[in-house]
Amino acid sequence: QVQLVESGGGLVQAGGSLRLSCAASGRTFSRYTMGWFRQAPGKEREFVAAIGWAVSTDYADSVKGRFTISRDNAKNTVYLQMNSLKPEDTAVYSCAARGSPISPTTRRVSEYNYWGQGTQVTVSS
Repeated sequence: QVQLVESGGGLVQAGGSLRLSCAASGRTFSRYTMGWFRQAPGKEREFVAAIGWAVSTDYADSVKGRFTISRDNAKNTVYLQMNSLKPEDTAVYSCAARGSPISPTTRRVSEYNYWGQGTQVTVSS
């Protein structure tokens, strides 16, 4: 079983920055694609960014150029650096892991098998 624990959320003013972390345990972390998703009140969960086992990355258009996803396999941790935050970035951010090793990045929620509990990010105007 895989456990994912996010941290780093909080309240920040528009234009500010936050770095989210997701610590993984339970398997060989380096072989799996990891993703970040977010869900705002009354909205569906949406893709934010993903990083593959070979460190390829993918970003939603809404965050491209502002957010950076990275991973530290020695620490079994994936990060989401968020800069130039906007009020519309306010949401619960969750990390997720694909179930099969050596899988490509994907934006589909249904293709991630493991999820963290989420961390709240609030951006004030």
